[in-house]
Amino acid sequence: MVVKNKRYYWIQLAQDFFKSKEMKLLRKIAGGDTHTIIYLKMMLISLEDGGHIYYDGLADNLAEEIALVIDENVEDIKITLIFLESKGLLTRNSDRDYFLEQVPEMVGSETASARRVRKFRENQLALQCNNDVTKRNGDIDIEKDIDTEIEKENNKTMVSSSLSENLKHSGIRINDKQHQQLLDYVGLDGMSFDMLNRAVEITSEVYQPSFKYLRGILENWKKKGFTTIEQVDDNDQKYKDSKNSHLQGRQQNEKKSEQGAKDEWGF
Repeated sequence: MVVKNKRYYWIQLAQDFFKSKEMKLLRKIAGGDTHTIIYLKMMLISLEDGGHIYYDGLADNLAEEIALVIDENVEDIKITLIFLESKGLLTRNSDRDYFLEQVPEMVGSETASARRVRKFRENQLALQCNNDVTKRNGDIDIEKDIDTEIEKENNKTMVSSSLSENLKHSGIRINDKQHQQLLDYVGLDGMSFDMLNRAVEITSEVYQPSFKYLRGILENWKKKGFTTIEQVDDNDQKYKDSKNSHLQGRQQNEKKSEQGAKDEWGF
């Protein structure tokens, strides 16, 4: 049985978050503090999806469905939604997909393994302080491990948020499972994020952009062993050169045939 490495998410509020014009306006309306709390709760439930809130149709409307999750008054949630949408903090991608614009720049996360390593390091440092001893090489290695793990997790978070933004503007609609499958091409298959962006860009230009088409591009690159955008560009150039060479050869053959006909008929 495969044990899933649980991921923990949190919001990183900017120092001036509550000083922003939007937050000041939100707090000034009737019940402003309640609406602010609702906004923060909405951010929390959207973290795993990079800022997206999905309406599943279980309740009569989005506000009622959110109320089931965050245990707040439906009417208060409706007012909060109206305010957020009017200020551009909440955008509607479709009747089922809503997006909190501030979340991608505020989300933080780490896996359970990174969390354990960090806790272990904190305990080790606490013991060292109590015993007034200096760090040993093993402790330094622990710090390097946690720093590396945290850096990897931060990079994954940035990639996930950037991917959500790119997909949002491309017209490609995907669910959470498909979102993770795309991230796996970077995390597990070693592709660069530039390749993922290129695949999204190519897909967005077709008549009906879809996850199936996007995944087909990535699978093709995966089979060819591509891991960098340079390899993709080189492959494209070779294809263009081959196509041009074939076209030139065809044109030359047509000219020869035309000249042969002229010679035969004495034109």
